[in-house]
Amino acid sequence: MQPPVLTRAHAAAGAWVVGGLAALLYLVQLVHLAVGFQLEWLLGIRPRVASSLPDILSAPLVHVDWAHLGANTLPLLVFGYLVFLAGRRAFATCLALSWVCSGTLVWLIGTGLTVGISGVDFGLFSFLLLRGFLNRSWQQILLSAALLLFYGGILLGLLPVDGRPISWQAHLGGALGGVAAAVVTRERAGRSLLP
Repeated sequence: MQPPVLTRAHAAAGAWVVGGLAALLYLVQLVHLAVGFQLEWLLGIRPRVASSLPDILSAPLVHVDWAHLGANTLPLLVFGYLVFLAGRRAFATCLALSWVCSGTLVWLIGTGLTVGISGVDFGLFSFLLLRGFLNRSWQQILLSAALLLFYGGILLGLLPVDGRPISWQAHLGGALGGVAAAVVTRERAGRSLLP
């Protein structure tokens, strides 16, 4: 597999794709507001309810409120952009696996109605943390270390915490999806994919 060539066009495409995804989330939030914040009940994941299986695909698009969406936006923009710079295939694989694994784990072991894209954020983050080691790339390992230094605190979201409305199941599922994506898209020849 040839490493992607980092060009201005590729960097610009990454900004458009990730920015477009964030814009979609804000558009959905406006609709959510317009319908009296009822979308979470229509599109959120209800664990172990068979009719809620399709909600695995819709739940990440909906957020409880503007603060919830705001908290998930910056990690999505930063991590999503860096993953996109690793290549379109890596981005699509990571996004899909994080999205589906996050929702699936919530559906299997979650404890209540769940919405939000934070599981995907965790998937993108775990992908970035792991890929340097899989690719044996010092540049990527340094990027992983920098990300861990600045954003490592979010890893506490993988732990079950009572009394907080945070779905650690979504975070763990998303992180597992990101790990799977890093394994699936790793470079066979050890080339660098430094974004």
